[in-house]
Amino acid sequence: MVKIINTSGKRKTAIARATLKAGKGVIRVNSVPLEKYGTDVTRMKISEPLLLVPSAVNGVDVTIDVAGGGVMGQAEAVRTALARGIVLWHNDPQMKDIYLTYDRTLLVNDSRQKEAKKPHGRGARKKFQKSYR
Repeated sequence: MVKIINTSGKRKTAIARATLKAGKGVIRVNSVPLEKYGTDVTRMKISEPLLLVPSAVNGVDVTIDVAGGGVMGQAEAVRTALARGIVLWHNDPQMKDIYLTYDRTLLVNDSRQKEAKKPHGRGARKKFQKSYR
């Protein structure tokens, strides 16, 4: 039986879906290898789960599809999906504790969303300027 694990991660309006299966340890984000994906900052953000547990993806191929949101929102959604997948793949509570003590958003989605725009202003809180003369 082939072991396949599907996980997801969210941040603002970005949604990442990760698929883990036995392989050579290749990580692809939107069909691009992680080494070539995005900028240095986004790569570092995505690879945080790998730095905390270096042997986590040995023998595991990870395919991640991400859509929506901006660059950093997508990066944080990808790292959540990746960390969740690694924890499920290894089924190791000690690894889960390492991730939670480092940063809770590695395993838990950040529920904060943009506040809705209200009338009489340009955004959620800002109001148009009032003139008396």
